[in-house]
Amino acid sequence: MRKIFMAAAAALMAVSTAQATEIVIQYPYGELFNGTHQQIAAEFAKKHPEIKVSFRAPYDSYEEATQKILRESITKQMPDITFQGLNRIRIMVDRNIAVPLDDFIKAEKNFETEGFHQAMFDIGTQQGKVYALPFAISLPIAYYNLDLVKQAGGDPNNLPRTWDEVFALAKKIKALGGDVNGATIAWDITGNWLWQAPVFSQGGEMLNKDESKVAFDGPEGQFAINVFSRFVKEAQMPNLTQPEMRAAFAAGKTGIHITSTSDLAKVTEMVAGKFQLKTHAFPDVKPGVGRLPAGGNLGVITATDPAKRKAAWEVMKFWHGAEGAAIMAKTTGYMPPNKKANDVYLKDFYEKNPNNYTAVSQLGLLTKWYAFPGENGLKITDVIKDHLQSIVNGQRAGEPQAVLKDMSRDVQKLLPKTRS
Repeated sequence: MRKIFMAAAAALMAVSTAQATEIVIQYPYGELFNGTHQQIAAEFAKKHPEIKVSFRAPYDSYEEATQKILRESITKQMPDITFQGLNRIRIMVDRNIAVPLDDFIKAEKNFETEGFHQAMFDIGTQQGKVYALPFAISLPIAYYNLDLVKQAGGDPNNLPRTWDEVFALAKKIKALGGDVNGATIAWDITGNWLWQAPVFSQGGEMLNKDESKVAFDGPEGQFAINVFSRFVKEAQMPNLTQPEMRAAFAAGKTGIHITSTSDLAKVTEMVAGKFQLKTHAFPDVKPGVGRLPAGGNLGVITATDPAKRKAAWEVMKFWHGAEGAAIMAKTTGYMPPNKKANDVYLKDFYEKNPNNYTAVSQLGLLTKWYAFPGENGLKITDVIKDHLQSIVNGQRAGEPQAVLKDMSRDVQKLLPKTRS
């Protein structure tokens, strides 16, 4: 009898599995998110056996994620849910790839008590509709090697709050000698993120209100471009890529590193037992007007079949809900935008991991990661990166204002032409 029962149960399970709706997900940066998505999927499966979640190989970067989804939208080979950089939702909406979520959201009851709120919806809003939910949020912060700070005579309890203080301490750290770097900044992070940060921190913008003219060529951009020049001229920053800078810091060879919260879990693991790590607020955010761009990624439903869309929404609710968001926060350095995750699920976590709370304390400064308009939007980010590279490699480190002038001119040429 027991054998008959077990066989019947197995048969029933097989039928149930066969009838399950499959939702295919693709996300970027597997080295950061593989474990995260697998853990969330395991918890989701316990509550939703009627939906089978599978994954495609991760995108290498946000750029590849966007390029790939644009190609797949033509060949009709898109995943059901794609995770894209926060600044990529604009192009997904312009190309009619993203599915609007407003009807799903309106049908939910007590959605706000589950941690979903208006500011969360605003991040994925385009043209008055919600097209995406933010999943992992990052903000720029400073990482300090407290061992080097102490050796250089710095105060671990009074870390720099301005760029002047950063570079003063960086010079002292560099003077320790050997192959020690004073300070580095991950300038080549995707989407000009760390170019936007110092501009926004002073209250600046990338373009004017109607997006017809460059706006970063004013005082705020002049301030920002000088920061990059000072990294090279004063802190003697070497010409390294973002991964190389991360590795140098983790090896104890850099005193101060400015980068994303997204590196925190990885860096914390890499520095364990080597030196004391402390994170600190991004320098020189101008009171009252300064903001910081939200990095990270958001989830977008791209499924075309109605049944798939309904199942994909259930997946989205869990992934971006309190439980999924808490798993994300604990396994990465990112912050969850879900309020319940932060207030309930992660309260003890932040108390035990104050380095993770640094970015959370800056949430009041959060603004959108800007995406340039038009067909040349992605090309503009490359143009800005090339001009910043000319400073970082030392070629034009001594003429930052001339670089800014050339950058502004080249970006202006690529903006959409306004109609007369």
